Amino acid sequence: MSTLRYGLIYATNNRALMLVDTKIHNDIHKEFEFKQQTVLADKILTNEEKTEAIRLLTKDYDRNKVIDDDGTRRICENCNQECLATLYCEYCVRNYLKENFSNWTSGNDVIDNLIQKCQMESLEPRNIVEWIPYSNLKNINYLTKGGFSEIYTADWINGEYREWDSEKKQLRRGEIPGIQNLVAKVVLKTLENVESANQSWFEEAKSHLTISNKWADVVRCYGLTQNPSNGNYMLVMNKMDIDLRKYLQQNHNQLTWKDRVNITHNIILALYYIHYEKAIHRDLHSGNILFLQSYDSWYITPEVIVGREYTFASDIYSIAILMWEISSGQTPFINYEHENDIVMNVINGIRPKIVPGTPSEYKNLMKECWDADPLKKPAAYALWRKINEINLYYQNMPDELFKSEMDNLVMNKVEENYTSSKLITSKIHNFGNLPEPRNATEEEQEAFHSKLYDFNIPNNVNDFNKSNEQNNSKSSKVITILECT
Repeated sequence: MSTLRYGLIYATNNRALMLVDTKIHNDIHKEFEFKQQTVLADKILTNEEKTEAIRLLTKDYDRNKVIDDDGTRRICENCNQECLATLYCEYCVRNYLKENFSNWTSGNDVIDNLIQKCQMESLEPRNIVEWIPYSNLKNINYLTKGGFSEIYTADWINGEYREWDSEKKQLRRGEIPGIQNLVAKVVLKTLENVESANQSWFEEAKSHLTISNKWADVVRCYGLTQNPSNGNYMLVMNKMDIDLRKYLQQNHNQLTWKDRVNITHNIILALYYIHYEKAIHRDLHSGNILFLQSYDSWYITPEVIVGREYTFASDIYSIAILMWEISSGQTPFINYEHENDIVMNVINGIRPKIVPGTPSEYKNLMKECWDADPLKKPAAYALWRKINEINLYYQNMPDELFKSEMDNLVMNKVEENYTSSKLITSKIHNFGNLPEPRNATEEEQEAFHSKLYDFNIPNNVNDFNKSNEQNNSKSSKVITILECT
């Protein structure tokens, strides 16, 4: 058996996905048939590689049939139930997991019930939430602190479930195709205040597990574990290769608009899935958009929240800032020294300067997303439909047409020395006595970007809040900004 070139296989499958026209291939069955035909018509893959590519597409097709409860059913040879999947039986998988409930426990009934519920809703062998014994995690190293959580890297011995063995009637772990090792590189994220009565930790865990259990475009969350030394529960998540911010720093001058539109499309699709689950991301920035090189795919970390401070429209504004960052290669609000400057300018309708050469359809969509009026921002599904049309147009254009763009376009150089020491975060501030957000005129935008403004605002946000409270305490607004810290 020859060695399969999985890099080319994943690239071919991704290209097939990008070429899907949802107006023509308007259901999962037509989409699957089109992707199959695209793979079969490929001139680079061997016949053996095409067979493997279609097998991987069939895995996704099986998951889509199960999640949509749509498709031709077959009688399972083991349980005799009418299942939708062809490479496995969704009922056999769930029954196998149910029979193993007594073989594990987290020591916390709430967590046990959450994991069991997720397992009973499993769509496929690859996306199964588990309780992961801490002893199965090796080489644990502190990485950073994100928000209120500490982040660690680790090796998960044997890794996640990969396949359903119909003959042995059991789930099977194993190597990921194209990756020659028996461990999975993972990230551990601590859950703060697990014993707290407010249950915020539970909502975070529930959001991570349920969303990544369904949607492939959200960073995979394998399950939960517990550090025996301090009792902290931790989310176990797939370790990605690089975040969008670093990727742009390293590759921006090599990216065509075909590349950049596709990246934007992937991000918006993932956000649509999060909003579909009635969840809000609330921390959407280029540090939380991650790339997995082996699959040539982009993912969003599911930093979701169910609170009221942050809204669906806030996520859409964050998408606009990401679109600008993808187009410019620069960190947003990089020249601001104080949070107050950002807040006041955002309130007054000032937005980053759109870079020359930005396609008009991309620019107009970006402007819609950062409109000051939340009611004028597109919902996630409408946004995805628009970017999908733009992306389809670009993906159908031959690469040769973009050569002149690479030769002639003067890209903005990323100020690596300045940005590398800063972390992009989104923060929620409560400011009193602020005006209603508005859109700045073109003249105001031009005037702002042609000179530096001095707002003469106190350096300390708390001082700014206190002065506002003393002047007028009648109203307050929640302002969310993306900034460097």
